[in-house]
Amino acid sequence: MTAPTGSGLSVIVVGGGVAGLSCAIRLAAEGVAVTLLETRKKLGGRATSFDDARTGDRLDNCQHVAMGCCVNYLDLCARMGVTDKLRWTTEINWLEEGGRRSVWKPAAFLPAPAHFAPSFLASRFLTVGEKGALALGMREIARTNLDEWRDQTFGEWLCAHEQPGSVIDKVWSPIVVSACNLDVNRVCAATALYVFQGGFLGNRVASEIGVSAAPLVELYDPAISAIEGAGGVIRLGASAVRMDETSVTLASGETLHADRTVCALPFERVGRVVDAAVRQRDERFSAVAKLEHSSILGVHLWFDRAVMGELPHAVLVGRGTQWLFRKSDVDESSGARTEHVHAVVSAADEWMSFSEEVIGKRVLADVRACLPAAREAELVRVRAVKEKLATFAPTPEAERARPETTGTSRIILAGDYVQTGWPATMEGAARSGYLAAAAVLERDEEWALSAELRESALYRALRVT
Repeated sequence: MTAPTGSGLSVIVVGGGVAGLSCAIRLAAEGVAVTLLETRKKLGGRATSFDDARTGDRLDNCQHVAMGCCVNYLDLCARMGVTDKLRWTTEINWLEEGGRRSVWKPAAFLPAPAHFAPSFLASRFLTVGEKGALALGMREIARTNLDEWRDQTFGEWLCAHEQPGSVIDKVWSPIVVSACNLDVNRVCAATALYVFQGGFLGNRVASEIGVSAAPLVELYDPAISAIEGAGGVIRLGASAVRMDETSVTLASGETLHADRTVCALPFERVGRVVDAAVRQRDERFSAVAKLEHSSILGVHLWFDRAVMGELPHAVLVGRGTQWLFRKSDVDESSGARTEHVHAVVSAADEWMSFSEEVIGKRVLADVRACLPAAREAELVRVRAVKEKLATFAPTPEAERARPETTGTSRIILAGDYVQTGWPATMEGAARSGYLAAAAVLERDEEWALSAELRESALYRALRVT
């Protein structure tokens, strides 16, 4: 039997988030002696859960979703054996004040990008003029060369293409802010445009939404057996304080050695851990220092009765709270009917100074404005989770500063902030981990990444015209 490609090679991966897990799983599968180090006692990084000290409930830090276009993240889920934990929906529900609902859903008989046309035309939250402007905007996105818009903001693109403020508020903003975690007037135009090209227009499956039916941390626990079963080692509670190209020193004082090291830490920790001499001779690390954060707020609400009905999730039109997710069905086991709803506010910097009480009141007002059933419901409790360091802020300046996976030093970088072509998402993190594994093994991108969804013939024709 032929030995795996990485036989005899040792690698230390620092960081047990999605990027680090992706890298370690691919390396272990190739026979590399990989050691994964994670500061915390659990895997998943920011895409994880915690046990609430107040109630003992296991809660997700914030709602993370996959889409059909997230081919590398879905490949990671398959490698961990957790694909069956994702629940998929094809509809996007838009709720207006007063509770009126519009549904975007793909028509079975139409190819992308026309697949949403019938339900889009039937949307009641958009006027005829707004629909016309949005349709023209989508057509222009399909024909836009992203490289021409890397130095401008998406707000500038919207202005150049005469998009009305009402359409920006109702559609462009909630989608872009949720996907990129930054306001349309700050986010890099190329980054935002890619969300629509890759996530909505090219393929019917791309916009499908997958949400974990289990707490997020349970998605990543199986990575332990996937890595250790292939001969790798996972060390939880092992905090790295210094690393260079061939060694990592832990807070305990222990130093580990390997042929290569992969830094899969959040970008704000990279400069504190990577050896100063290495940082000085590798310009990637000065680029990392230029990145800034954008925050996300997740708000868990429990009501004494069902308020979302059968809706798995919904966009709130024109509200500060952008998305709602129904986390649990009504629970009657205790004799009381309760429903758990998770509200998400992306690009939430202005919310970070608010108390949990203020946050709860503001989100509850948005929920009751758009869900009539919530007006009679009693709010049992609220738990706000502030992720101040949630993602990097993908401004045009940040997009230019995003580092490559490899550089003049032999430290390999992985994380959603590296050059992946994606915003700061689980897909971006998975791509970065796969690219880091390819760099270790000196493989190419084609080996590293899953094949993208095939664009429809109609979409290809539209792009050409």
